Amino acid sequence: MPFKHNTSRRHRIEKMKFRVTNWPEYEAGLRHRGSLTLWVSMPEALSRWQAPRRKTRGDQHRYSDLAIETTLTLGLVFGLRLRQAEGLLESVLKLMGLALAVPDHTTLSRRARTWQSPNKRHDRQVPPEGPVHVLVDSTGLQVYGAGQWLEEKHGARSRRSWRKLHLALDADSGEIIAHTLTDQDTGDVSQVEPLLDQIGGPIGQFTADGAYDGKRTYDAVIDHSAAAAIVIPPRVNAVEPFDDRPAGQRDQHIAAIGRDGRMKWQVSNGYGKRSLVETAIGRYKSTIGRRLRARSLPVQKTEVAIGCAVLNRMLACARPKSARRKAATA
Repeated sequence: MPFKHNTSRRHRIEKMKFRVTNWPEYEAGLRHRGSLTLWVSMPEALSRWQAPRRKTRGDQHRYSDLAIETTLTLGLVFGLRLRQAEGLLESVLKLMGLALAVPDHTTLSRRARTWQSPNKRHDRQVPPEGPVHVLVDSTGLQVYGAGQWLEEKHGARSRRSWRKLHLALDADSGEIIAHTLTDQDTGDVSQVEPLLDQIGGPIGQFTADGAYDGKRTYDAVIDHSAAAAIVIPPRVNAVEPFDDRPAGQRDQHIAAIGRDGRMKWQVSNGYGKRSLVETAIGRYKSTIGRRLRARSLPVQKTEVAIGCAVLNRMLACARPKSARRKAATA
């Protein structure tokens, strides 16, 4: 991972080229992502479409969380609004000869505020074997609003607001194993513990960028998995402690960078794998979108949760295997 001050000379370095070794299977999986049968499971839908009978006071729900999730998922995958998603699912059930009532757009909007994922592990398709290598990063998602058009057309400055999406990725499978959604003023370090609380198994290595450097992050990771290796680049002006206390992982990183340089430290600790979480963020924005459709925070959290489950399911049915091409020799 080159230093940022080498940006002006980076064009002289030839980009690495890769080829997909399992192209037939990968191409078939890409086509399967657009299949309605991937997103609507009829045996499961028939058995769990109706909401279970309520044992407490209040109105009885007509539709289960699965019915709400199925309709919202179709709308998110195919870029439809609530009314269009309702019409799509209604036509699919009619063509399949199933007499199931479809949640209307008003019900979808109301139930999305209180929807709870039945799978706390975000529909993981590949169960981990042993400790997990966790990659963490965050990105901004634009909130619905007038935007730049209002400022350009009328000269009125609008207060642009964003939401921050915090992701935790499994470096081996590429799946999203935890996520949180906060406002734009929330710091990245404050979301480390909520992300780790969603990871049930042990952590083998925790990798993040310099924004997560600090004692609070190290304490949160060690409290979750005492044997976890933490790979976070310390600040440029970080120094080793002067007292005689035992050197921690951060102190060892500072000493290694001072002795061998930052580039060698990145290679020896596998810091380059952090690019995988940046790839996942790009995949989210290109597939789900850069802007949140919902206007309230509870519904936006539902939208993000379903979006992460959608990406995991897409990755499970189409996962490329790449190999680096060797440079041609003269």
